[in-house]
Amino acid sequence: MRHFLAALKIIQTNKQVLNDMSFLFNDNIRKMTGYTPGFQPDSARAIKLNTNENPYPPAPGVFEALKSISASEFRKYPPSTWKDFRRVAADLHGLDPQQIVCGNGGDELLTMIVRCCCDTHRPLAYPTPTYSLYPELAHIQNCPIIEVPWGPGMSIPDSLANSGATLTIICNPNAPTGTIISPDEIGDFAASYSGVLLIDEAYVDFAEENCLGLLKRYENIAILRSFSKGYSLAGMRFGYIMTSHLIASALMKVKDSYNVNIATQKAAVAALLDQDYFLDNVARIKNERQRITLALRNLGFEITDSHTNFILAKIEEPEAKYIHDQLAERDIYIRYFNLDGLRDKLRISVGTPAENDELLNGMVEILGK
Repeated sequence: MRHFLAALKIIQTNKQVLNDMSFLFNDNIRKMTGYTPGFQPDSARAIKLNTNENPYPPAPGVFEALKSISASEFRKYPPSTWKDFRRVAADLHGLDPQQIVCGNGGDELLTMIVRCCCDTHRPLAYPTPTYSLYPELAHIQNCPIIEVPWGPGMSIPDSLANSGATLTIICNPNAPTGTIISPDEIGDFAASYSGVLLIDEAYVDFAEENCLGLLKRYENIAILRSFSKGYSLAGMRFGYIMTSHLIASALMKVKDSYNVNIATQKAAVAALLDQDYFLDNVARIKNERQRITLALRNLGFEITDSHTNFILAKIEEPEAKYIHDQLAERDIYIRYFNLDGLRDKLRISVGTPAENDELLNGMVEILGK
């Protein structure tokens, strides 16, 4: 009996160990929460204004490019250095193709540059509030995080340049505030900063200016662009970084061997080539952005002018979370952040005119106005 009880105890102990496998993971992974993507509704009738996607389809050439892919191209690995896209993007932006590095959306590129620049002794810094993926990438890399609140008028904080971080990320235009920093102000920061400065321009398609011109003046700058917003390719996952040859060569060392599939590469080239279609869609989104901004202000929301494809709307009464939940009951989805400084605000993506009308009608019903 004594041997049976001892064996039973061993079995119970082993079962407890197997049920708690977290001891196998690095401490930094066990402790982190992980990034929470926006809710993806299943309903076909849902109005989805919570993840800043483009409400219009990609350029017609994208579908032609996808149909043109041969069986042989699917069978083989894709070009590992994205030569066709690099060539088209370099012509458009006036760069050397070797200055362009591609990835599966901006998120993979962010992972790559954090992996290049940060470790337990090399911190990541950024102004807050901003894109909530940044700290999660730092946790994965197990590097210190330096968060500095935005300065007056959403300016770059004075202390950011002297933070001691080897990598600083400035989201510009910023998410979730929709505000923008001028290229001159960012250039002044780059001149006084000794680390790598990544300018996350995922939303720059909807702004009036960008920081591309800074690349010729500062070797420590990298600029990230995404195809998920202006080019309507969020489902394909594509983005690229433009930077100096030195930073580009470092990024090439840490990328996955064949990180962008052949279909995505072909789609990205076709989308970039049709600038007329792209600019027309951007103009439509800007017009709707202005329309719903004015309408929501008339309903009592406080809204700073946005330079993105979303707006951040502040309201005191009723609570922002209540409005969010009431809209969800109507199958209208926007984004609420249960975070300090954001609990009285709602982030609303700009949809089609019909979608935006449904949003505004829902707001009128909820607010009783």
